[in-house]
Amino acid sequence: MNVIIVGAGQVGSSIAADLADAHDVIVVDRDADRVEDLNYSLDVLGVTGDGTTMDTLEDAGIDSADMVIASTDNDETNVVVCSTAKAVSDAFTIARVKNTEYLRTWERSNQAFGVDFMVCTNLLAAKSIARMLSLPAARDVDLFAGGRVEMAEFEVSNDSPVAGQTVAEADRFESLTFVAVLRNGSVEIARGETVIDAGDRVVVIGSPESVRRFAESVAPEESTGEDEEVVVVGGSEIGYHVARLLEDRGLRPRLIEQDDERARELAERLPGTEVMKSDATNVDFLRREHIGEADVVVSTLDSDEKNLLVSLLADRMGVERTIAIIDTAEYVNLFETVGIDIGVSPRSVVAEEISRFTLEGNAENVAFIESDKAEVLEIEVDDDSILAGRPIRESAQDLPNGVVIGALVRDETFITPRGDTVVEAGDHVVVFAEMDIVDEVTSQL
Repeated sequence: MNVIIVGAGQVGSSIAADLADAHDVIVVDRDADRVEDLNYSLDVLGVTGDGTTMDTLEDAGIDSADMVIASTDNDETNVVVCSTAKAVSDAFTIARVKNTEYLRTWERSNQAFGVDFMVCTNLLAAKSIARMLSLPAARDVDLFAGGRVEMAEFEVSNDSPVAGQTVAEADRFESLTFVAVLRNGSVEIARGETVIDAGDRVVVIGSPESVRRFAESVAPEESTGEDEEVVVVGGSEIGYHVARLLEDRGLRPRLIEQDDERARELAERLPGTEVMKSDATNVDFLRREHIGEADVVVSTLDSDEKNLLVSLLADRMGVERTIAIIDTAEYVNLFETVGIDIGVSPRSVVAEEISRFTLEGNAENVAFIESDKAEVLEIEVDDDSILAGRPIRESAQDLPNGVVIGALVRDETFITPRGDTVVEAGDHVVVFAEMDIVDEVTSQL
């Protein structure tokens, strides 16, 4: 497939890296240095120029393009890129936007703006945060098979009951599969004898009910998500959507916004949220409002530094868990090291979503583990699959090391995969695979 990516920033570069091995990728950007860097680091063709113009798109090969992905930091630019591409080609167009108004318009009118698929950065980031808030100790949550399968990553604290246990000892749930342990930057396939140490991150796949029960066993002292007190700092679009999604779950979050006009607007739009007008770095205000008693503080301010400061203040005041928006993806690990419990990069979230949509073959969904260490894939089994008509124990012998079949859905029914489970054509399997074998695995499945 010939793919043109307009915008070589963090999002575009990440998408290019995901697609370069399997597709012919052309990256367009006004910044010649960015283009040159990608030419050297990835197997892609770079074109320097304005992706909204016909001349540049023609230089990039728009006539033969199968897909155009507009991923600059400017919504209007991305819309124009897609409109221009659609006017002169049959390429499938994907636009990244931040403003949800564009998304609403696009959803009401099929293929509005010449965009075939629109990805909203702010909404995706908010949904990612809301999913994590639903599970204690969760660092990442993704849904597969129409929500019938859940993948979650949990951090094991020193006080966790599962710290020091083997996987076999911790595995007390009928519809749950341990797939990996993340330790010191490496990925270890979970075996029965694998010991779960404090500080490890455990990746599990199972039914939503079993994942929740496991979450409660990992961190029994934390809120279950049903009655937790959440404080959202910052009335940005992300902050607004986080509060709205929590309202939809029946929670009554509190939101802190410094701007008078924006605070009034949010109070009108969020009837189930207590909106407070203040500077969230005002320690006297935080103490007066008992912010330290909150279960979670989510910081969605307009700078990484402010979000770091708010998170550190909240942690010092006794908040159980802090989640912060970090615009610069490279800072996520650093900020988590110095005190933020979970850093969420909107750019990384949207790059993952776009990469999901470009999947070929039988793969229908994907989630990335530690950005680039491993993938969890949902694959519809066909007659040519190595799994079809065989017990998992038998077919696993023909798969490379580093693969775990985590769940199976047949006729909308969740099935826990065991060695004697026979996979049928039409089943949806959710598979964990280390990154260096993903292509080999998908070709077999």
